[in-house]
Amino acid sequence: MAIEPSWEALGGDRPHQVAKRLLLATRPPFMSASALPVLLGTAYGAQHALGFAGVAFLLAMAATLLVTAAANVLNDVYDDISGTDPDNDSRLHPFTGGSRFIQNGVMSRYQMARWGATLAGASVVLGLLLTALAGIEVLAFGAIGLGLALAYSMPPLHFANRGLGELTVGTAFGLLPVVGAYWLQTGLISWAAVLISLPVACWVVNILLGNEIPDIRSDGQAGKRTLAVRLGPKGTHMAYLAVHTVAAIATSVAALVGLLPIWTPLLPVAIAVIAPFATRGLPKVNDPDAMTGGIKFSMLAHNAGTVWLTGCALAA
Repeated sequence: MAIEPSWEALGGDRPHQVAKRLLLATRPPFMSASALPVLLGTAYGAQHALGFAGVAFLLAMAATLLVTAAANVLNDVYDDISGTDPDNDSRLHPFTGGSRFIQNGVMSRYQMARWGATLAGASVVLGLLLTALAGIEVLAFGAIGLGLALAYSMPPLHFANRGLGELTVGTAFGLLPVVGAYWLQTGLISWAAVLISLPVACWVVNILLGNEIPDIRSDGQAGKRTLAVRLGPKGTHMAYLAVHTVAAIATSVAALVGLLPIWTPLLPVAIAVIAPFATRGLPKVNDPDAMTGGIKFSMLAHNAGTVWLTGCALAA
C-alpha cells in the first residue's frame, strides 16, 4: 500500500507547496473515471457530426474534471464529519478511506470544504461558458451531473447512506458524460449513446463496489449504508461479477445492432470472464493484499475498457 499523506511530506507555505497540496487533495489518479467517458462520448459523437467541436470538447472535459475534483474533496469532508474516515482502521490507501488529508493534518476540514466549494464554483463558470457556446441545454447536463456528484455524500440527500451511491456514481460518471459529450458534438440525445454509455457506467460502479468492501465495518458503524454494507463481502462480490456481465451484454447488443464494430465485445467479454479469477480476493476482508489486487483490476477494467470502446467508436 502507498504511504499516506503527511504534513511533513506536503507541508509548507510556498506557492508550489500549496499548489501540490491542493492538487493531491483532489485525488488525481482517479480522474480517469470521469475523463475517459467524455472522450468516448466525443469520439462517438464526432463520427455522427459534420465536424469536431474542439472548443466544446475542451470546456466539457475541464468542467467534468472540476466536478470530479469537487466531489472527491467534499466527499472527504462529509466522511470526516460522519466519522466514516476517522474510524476506518481497515482502509487500503489510496483506494479506500479517503485521501486522509484531514485525518493526517495535511489540510483542515474547513480548508478542504473551502477548496471543494471553489472547485464546484469553477465548474459552474465553465458550464456557463459552455452554455453560451452550445446552448441552454448544457445547463441540464451540468446541473444534474454536479447535483448527483455532490448529493452522493452531502446531506440531506446523502445517496451513499441510502444504498443509492452506486446508481448515483454510475449515472454521474458513466451515462451523463458519454451522452452529454455526444450531444455536444451532434446536438442530439440518442438511444445509441445511452446504450454505449452502459458498459462505462457498469465499470465505474464496480470501481466503487470494490472500494466499498474494505470499508464495510467502518461505513456500517457510521451509518453509511452502502450496497456493500447491505450485501456483505461475498454478496457484494457476486453483484460485482453480475455488473461486469451486464457490461459485456450491453456492448454485445451495441455491436449486434450495428452501433459499433462486430468485434467490439471482445475486450468487455474478456473482462467479464477474467473478473471472477482476478478479483477472487475482494471478499477476503482479512487479506489486504488480495483485496488490493481486486481493486486494481476494477480500475484497469474501466480504463482499458473505455479506451477500447473509444477506439471502436472511431473505427465504426
